[in-house]
Parts: sequence; C-alpha cells; structure tokens
Amino acid sequence: MKLTNGKKTADMVNITKKSSTLRIAIATATVKVSKQETIEAIEQRKIPKGDVFEFARAAGLLGVKKTSDLIPDCHPLPIEYTSITYAIDGLEIRITVEVHTIYKTGVEVEAMHGASITALTMYDMLKPIDKGVEIQNIRLEKKSGGKSDLKQLQFPEIKAAVVVCSDSVFAGDAQDTSGKAIVGRLEQFGIETLKYEVLQDEVNSIREKALELCGSAHQLLIFTGGTGLSPRDVTPEAVAPLIERNIEGIMETARRYGQERMPYAMLSRSVAGFIGETLILTFPGSKNGIEEYIDALFPQVLHLFKVNKGQSHT
Repeated sequence: MKLTNGKKTADMVNITKKSSTLRIAIATATVKVSKQETIEAIEQRKIPKGDVFEFARAAGLLGVKKTSDLIPDCHPLPIEYTSITYAIDGLEIRITVEVHTIYKTGVEVEAMHGASITALTMYDMLKPIDKGVEIQNIRLEKKSGGKSDLKQLQFPEIKAAVVVCSDSVFAGDAQDTSGKAIVGRLEQFGIETLKYEVLQDEVNSIREKALELCGSAHQLLIFTGGTGLSPRDVTPEAVAPLIERNIEGIMETARRYGQERMPYAMLSRSVAGFIGETLILTFPGSKNGIEEYIDALFPQVLHLFKVNKGQSHT
C-alpha cells in the first residue's frame, strides 16, 4: 500500500524473491437443489440446457485459467493440472476443484474461483426446472507448497558461526554489512550466532578458522566473501579441501536463483558441505548476494541436519 496524490493505492504483491515450487490447492462448493426430481434429471442427463456435469466442468476449467483476468491482485501463472469432481449427497452436490502449479505463488484463489464458476454454471442450467437452487459454502479446503509451509519453523537447537572474509573490513577501511545481514536473517529462524569474526582473504587463515569452528559448538558455519574471481577471492580454495561430504545441489540452487535475477550470479564459486557434523556454507560478500542466497536456501536447507543424523524423512 502506498500514497499517490494523497490517496492510498494497492500494488500487486511483489513475488520476485520467491522460488518456484509445486503448489496445490483444493477448494469446494456446494449446490443444493430443492427436490429429488432435479437430482434425478441431472443423473439421467435430462436437463434441457444439456449435461450439467460436463458443461459445469468445462466452465470451471475456464474459471481456473481466467482467474488473473478477473481478480486484480492475482498473478498470471501456469495451470499445470486441474481436476473437477462431483459427489451427490441427498439434495446436495459437492464440487471439488484441485489445482496444481509449479510457480512462485499459490493457486488457492484459482481453485476457489473454479469452484465458484462451476457452481454458478450448475445454477444457471438448473434454474429453469428448479427455482429453489442455492449455492453454499465456497471455501478452501487445503493448500500446500512454498515457504508458507515452513515459515513458522524455528531451529533454536542450531547454533551458528559467521566469518567475514574481507581484507578491507579486516583493515578497518570498510564496514561489514554482509556478515551482520546473515546474523540478522538467522535470528528469524531462531538460530543464535555464537561466533562472529572478520578475517583477511588468506587461505591459511580461512582454513584454520574453519577447522577451529567446526565441531559440537556450531552446527552451521557460514563464510561470507571471497567467492568471486578476483586474485584475492580464495575462500573456495581454503574451504573445499576440508569438506568431507560435498553437497553440490545447495550452491547449484543458490546460483540458479541468483542467475534469474542478476546475470553475473553464474560467476560465484561458492561451495557447501559437511565438515564432521557442521554444515559449512560459503556465501558472496555483497549484502544483495547474501539476501538472495538466504532467500533461495532457507529454511529448507536446514532439513539437512535431520538427514545427516539419520532421521527418517520424506
């Protein structure tokens, strides 16, 4: 919400920071008729306007796909699966609409809009033979996918260390923003940073610090800086030989996410993996790069701690 000429205006929600994931929504609506003869006419395909179930299903499919054309704040998105089914219980017809997409935002409104249009089409087709038709209880039954499933999760059992690799910050010629940004973002997930340090861009110093901080005190160790291609960017060279269990998919995900937003993200040489029981991540040195990496990886990357300990997972 912002002010334009003194008036409040609403903008479409910015979803550019979100990642595409499988998102599912199920919505229902109920059409209630007033007499058993109407139900029998529907089942026997004797409604004058045509086959109610099939006409309404076709309309519902269009309703799902056209949602963003009619609801101002709904983003256009790919509809990759829609199912519309019916169940008759007495004088009630229950409509169930299930919608799937792989995208940055969910399909709850699409599913409810599809259920609404299906119900309205049934109403229109039935009203010539039944003046008592009603539409009831259009609602969302279930949704899944995206970070909304994870945003309430807290990880107080995880303790972190954050190390800034920067000659200029170490010398006092520049202020650190990236390390502090990491500490702040970790706090959002209930993760306490027990150690925060600044080092020069030196292989031996970085390597020694990694070995010092990997252990029972810290489950998560994040280095920021030194992952690019300048002569002093040596963090990957320092850290990679120490990693016992490399997890290439972590940084593949971060680079792909960054590449969709900034063309130079492909130049990052960040690495990730376990040293003992400590997960080590190497992040870029810029604050924007930090924000993108955390948006791309957290909190789902923290699932690795359960997997590493051999707990069951799905």
